[in-house]
Amino acid sequence: MRYFLDTEFNGFGGDLISLGLAAEEGDQDYYVALPLPDEVDPWVRAHVVPYLYQVPQALDNRLDRIAAAHDLAAYLATDPAPLIVADWPEDIALFCRLLLTGPRDIVDVGRIEFEFRRTPGFSTAHNSAVPHNALHDARALRRFVLDSEA
Repeated sequence: MRYFLDTEFNGFGGDLISLGLAAEEGDQDYYVALPLPDEVDPWVRAHVVPYLYQVPQALDNRLDRIAAAHDLAAYLATDPAPLIVADWPEDIALFCRLLLTGPRDIVDVGRIEFEFRRTPGFSTAHNSAVPHNALHDARALRRFVLDSEA
């Protein structure tokens, strides 16, 4: 199954703050918010932080990075061939980086495929119910892709 990905991170090249996956089918979306770093980029503080907990899953999924990695692996474990779809390369990089739990360790995941889609003229934030919330933005991407395929 396809999962549409969006992340929020601490400025250009910064650490992951939250990750959302909107499942292509069903209502089993995924969201996790990580602890904020000591220094938060001013733009992120103004435009991302106020919306971190604007989804029901947010209160249950405030996990540290290692716990979040295992939680994400558990979420994907029931799918033998997940396809992660993103419209921004850094989202894929941050997703992959989250899977790492140490210098030579990775969470227990099997096969995962990635699809990068250029979406000229489309902005997840502008089409999102809650802009700059990773899950809402992932849902906006899902709507856009599925509508474009219809």
